[in-house]
Amino acid sequence: MKKILVPVDFSKYSEYALEAAAVFAKQHDAEIIVLHMLGLSEAVLTKNEGQEVAEAVYYMKLAEKRFETFLDKEYLKGIKVTETVQNYKIFSEINEVAHENNADLIVMGSHGVSGLREEVFVGSNTEKVVRTADVPVFVVKNSVGDFKIKEVVFACDFKIENLRPYHNAMRLFNALGANVHLLYVNLPGEKFKNSTQMEEKVKEFLFKADAGNLDMHDHVVYYSDYSVESGVFNYSKKIDADIIAIPTHGRRGIAHFFSGSIGEDIANHSDKPVLTFKI
Repeated sequence: MKKILVPVDFSKYSEYALEAAAVFAKQHDAEIIVLHMLGLSEAVLTKNEGQEVAEAVYYMKLAEKRFETFLDKEYLKGIKVTETVQNYKIFSEINEVAHENNADLIVMGSHGVSGLREEVFVGSNTEKVVRTADVPVFVVKNSVGDFKIKEVVFACDFKIENLRPYHNAMRLFNALGANVHLLYVNLPGEKFKNSTQMEEKVKEFLFKADAGNLDMHDHVVYYSDYSVESGVFNYSKKIDADIIAIPTHGRRGIAHFFSGSIGEDIANHSDKPVLTFKI
């Protein structure tokens, strides 16, 4: 990991994201790129050229001034931090910024979804980034402090389409020296599988994922619950996991990997940081 992109709106949630990014940066000797989106309205952009330039310069200088205070953090000392201000308004454009800067990770703050509150880079806007980003996205809702990623729950249905997120996740977690729990949540009703069926499905996945090596099978946990999200939450709490990792299609919600908006529920309701990997 060489570069970490942190979109900010100078809120406390952005500070949570910056703090988490600093932890990753120190562990990997990585650079942090802090992005602020001006989001100038069409009303500004349709003014005559002189007005447009003057107003753009004003907002640019205002953002730069806010950066001075926002980036004056003890935990950023020793880390290369590059700030950039863009007039992006569509959240999918953050993926473009990530690719332009060869970012390996996007870190964002979120308050989750508890109503119709619309603030930049929190709640539903974080979901928009996850939905469109090819780069893994790390979502935090609280101050993480100098946290260590030791215990990770990677929740997956072990379909072949999850091979890429599995490989990307394992590459990152191996670099972090984390202990990964591969979680399969077994549900009642039509989706119920007996022990043999679950093991066959998981072994087939791991055989293809790891070129015939089944060493990771010892890290698989079969957990029964009434819903996937409750299974992920309950098991994560049981082992006191540091983060929850999930694959995402980028179709609906923050991680549509089983059906419906399960991943969205997990990311919105989880107190633990959530890391998503694009399928």
